[in-house]
Amino acid sequence: MLTMRCQKYRKLFHLLDGVSTNANCRLQSTAAKVAATATSDGRQEPDQPTMVTEVPGPRSKQLMSELDEIQSMKTVQFFVDYEKSQGNYIVDVDGNSMLDVFTQISSLPLGYNHPALLEAVSRTDMATSLVNRPALGVFPGANWGNSLRNVLMSVAPPKLNNVIPMMCGTCSNENGMKLMFMKYAEHLRGGEQFSQDDLDSAMNGVAPGIPKMSILSFHGSFAGRSIGCLSVTHSKAIHLVDIPNMGWPVSDFPRYKYPLDQNIRENTIEDSRCLAKVQEKIEEQKKAGCPIAGMIVEPVQAEGGDHHGSAAWFQGLQAVCKQHNIRLLIDEVQTGGGATGKMWCHEHFNLPDAPDLVTFSKKMLSGGIYHKDDLRPQHGARVFNTWVGEPSKLIILDAVIKTIKREALLDQVVRVGENMTSGLNELSTKYPNIFANYRSRGTFGAFDCETPAIRDKLIGGMRKEGVHLGVCGESTVRFRPTLTFNEKHLEILLAKLQLVGASIDS
Repeated sequence: MLTMRCQKYRKLFHLLDGVSTNANCRLQSTAAKVAATATSDGRQEPDQPTMVTEVPGPRSKQLMSELDEIQSMKTVQFFVDYEKSQGNYIVDVDGNSMLDVFTQISSLPLGYNHPALLEAVSRTDMATSLVNRPALGVFPGANWGNSLRNVLMSVAPPKLNNVIPMMCGTCSNENGMKLMFMKYAEHLRGGEQFSQDDLDSAMNGVAPGIPKMSILSFHGSFAGRSIGCLSVTHSKAIHLVDIPNMGWPVSDFPRYKYPLDQNIRENTIEDSRCLAKVQEKIEEQKKAGCPIAGMIVEPVQAEGGDHHGSAAWFQGLQAVCKQHNIRLLIDEVQTGGGATGKMWCHEHFNLPDAPDLVTFSKKMLSGGIYHKDDLRPQHGARVFNTWVGEPSKLIILDAVIKTIKREALLDQVVRVGENMTSGLNELSTKYPNIFANYRSRGTFGAFDCETPAIRDKLIGGMRKEGVHLGVCGESTVRFRPTLTFNEKHLEILLAKLQLVGASIDS
């Protein structure tokens, strides 16, 4: 029996079935002016997308050519007019106003030019932090401890009482792995501090100061692009080719059959298979004399194809770690900050205990590591860089967190996410080769196209219709909207997906 939501979107799709998919008959005139509507907080954002050129347009192409003279950055898709971009709409330098459902690679929590954030950056302490850019590990300002306590610790994962700010997700993961190595090395020494022999041999890069240890990662993972992080990254060959890595072990991350409720037996077997594989890797590394000190795992493999891990899988993984005295680092660089309906995706897993470490960045604006008490570095400069975070980021994040709470945005994410699931399941029924295997937590969702060619055609068609989407894996389309993405935005997204899907299917 269809829910009220499904009935609503079915009516919408039936209406749209009669709309021509010819490029000359779009839902709105490409020459129309952008109509603006005031949101509850006073922002002005368009009522709907408006396209005036192709993307990239002439101005973007010109700027790409100029940029190429001094920087090779072939990943640039188009140039943005950030002053004109508002709310959930990104405006490019050619005047195209697009509904943004990718939002700066999932890093924009409240949308473009949110008034609460604009107000935050006008404060005196923002100017002071930017002008003086303190080396926080050595010369923090008087209020730095309060900032950490009142901002970052106010949303810390339960039972993680320590935080180390960082500049980005890559350095967060890199230093998180260092913390796991340092703790395991202490375990190998029987809890003793390192000796003079350890220090001397470390300078020559040999044992005992440099013990053989490894980090376990998973096929499909992405942790960053530094040497250490590339050693636990397995999402795309182009990330890895030509770069020597540490040769650490890699295991299988579950690959589920969808819909989940119709494949419970098969997916339970898959969880068990992958956990058994982890046990095998642990034993193999022990025998090889290079034991696993820790694991790094994403709740959703956001670059490798948006593969989800179940609550049972993560509970089992944590149990394996405890059995072997291995630390568990959950990489929430993409999933943290509210997009799944909770501040931290791993909160959905009902873990018996907190993860040992949780890394973050993107929607949290500042990178960093939350960790348990016993992972605190015992010596200075062990986890350190010039800045160890940035006060200006916490000023903005403070405004973000207060807005999330004031406007109950996590509840909105859950509500809109449920509607999104209903709409995508309806599309999947109509066009199974285009919208397959929809999976999500909150509005953090994705679906698979039958082939990469279909995926590319869909992305191109959606861009012509004024919707900016992201991709990952071989043929996956991913949704990464802001936390302010609401039912009105969803209605436009689903209408455009229906329109473009019908044109591809015809």
